[in-house]
Amino acid sequence: MASALASDGPAADGVYLRDTVRTAVKLLVVGPFAVGKTTFVGTLSEIRPLRTEETMTQAGALVDDLAGVDGKGTTTVALDFGRLTLTDELVLYLFGAPGQQRFTRIWKDIAHGALGALVLTDTRRLEQSFEVMSLLEELGIPYAVAVNAFDGAPAFPGEELRDALDLLPGTPLMFCDARDATSSTQALVALVEYLLTRNQENA
Repeated sequence: MASALASDGPAADGVYLRDTVRTAVKLLVVGPFAVGKTTFVGTLSEIRPLRTEETMTQAGALVDDLAGVDGKGTTTVALDFGRLTLTDELVLYLFGAPGQQRFTRIWKDIAHGALGALVLTDTRRLEQSFEVMSLLEELGIPYAVAVNAFDGAPAFPGEELRDALDLLPGTPLMFCDARDATSSTQALVALVEYLLTRNQENA
């Protein structure tokens, strides 16, 4: 499935949908705090992404674990929103949800109607992904896992990561760099293909 941005006709500025679009899919981009969700959505969105980031304060340091995330100065307090047209007929709406536990209620509201989710994870803090994956399973939302690239983060073989994350055999696991459009698009395409296969099998 090739990536194609809305760049012709009346949608030349990337703001409006093509007239040919027939299917809109809502996808979540989730993961623990400071794993790259805002960067991922911003990298891929063909429209100016909606962001609800606020500067972190000293008070926030008491509840947000900043270990291993040096340089983090802002945090998402509601959601990130972006759009990516994959084909002439298929558009993805990306909803990034905040990773902290105190936003669980907002998280569940954002998840309503989502076809699936991409879970971003960080090899320096794999254990922090379990809560997010458990919530997706509780809500019945299928997901794939993308290991985001961070400078200085340890690298592990895919099978070791699958075991560490206790993934089911069919759950996709891939590597990506949220700063790179090609890499991030490939992760989303893998998720969409997985969801389409699941739907066909359950039809």
